Order: sequence, then C-alpha cells, then structure tokens
Amino acid sequence: MLGKNFSKADEVREFPMGKLELIKFGDKTVAKATLQPGWVWSKSVKDIAQTESCEVAHFQYHASGTLHVKMDNGKELEFKPGEVSMIPPGHDAWVVGNEPVVLIDFQGMVDYAKPAQHTH
Repeated sequence: MLGKNFSKADEVREFPMGKLELIKFGDKTVAKATLQPGWVWSKSVKDIAQTESCEVAHFQYHASGTLHVKMDNGKELEFKPGEVSMIPPGHDAWVVGNEPVVLIDFQGMVDYAKPAQHTH
C-alpha cells in the first residue's frame, strides 16, 4: 500500500499562470493543476507544447473554479467544482472568472507543460 501528498510532490512544473504538481506511483502519474484567473492554454502552454491545441487526453476531477473547454470541432463545455470530465485531445481551455481552477488529473499529465524533446 502506498500513499503520497501533493505537498511533497515528486515533480513540480510551473508555467505562465499555472503550476502542475505530479505524484508518481511506478508507471502511474496523478497531477494537481492550479490555474490562475486569466490562464488560457493557448497563451500559457501552447509555446511549450509546440502544438496548435492541447493534444493530451484528460480524465479530471474539478476541485475548484470553472474551466471552459473548447474542442477543435467547436464543441464547448464548462466544468465546475465537483464534476469529473473526460476531455479528448484537440482542445483549448481557459479559467472563467476570478477563482483559480484546481483539478486532479488521473491521465495525460506525464508530459504536460514539459518542453518538447527534439532529436538531432
């Protein structure tokens, strides 16, 4: 049996207006994302990911704040505290209002906001 706490995360990644705290259990990773008011994926993470939209699939529990997600196909949804979402690759997202978004992601954060690796 194992237990860990985000206050002692295995890895922390900071990016404009946001922070990711990762806990690793072997090949499994759980991440706590804190996104500040004004955070927009296409402004804060796009240059790091080097993709036109977020190409990561997410399975998330939304603890606080409101997150608006717009898929590349035009579909839009907002996620609020207490909700669980499954978001496929190909989306932009942003914080709505003045409350930070805090979410726990059980999928897709292993390489999130990590600079793209280039092979030469």
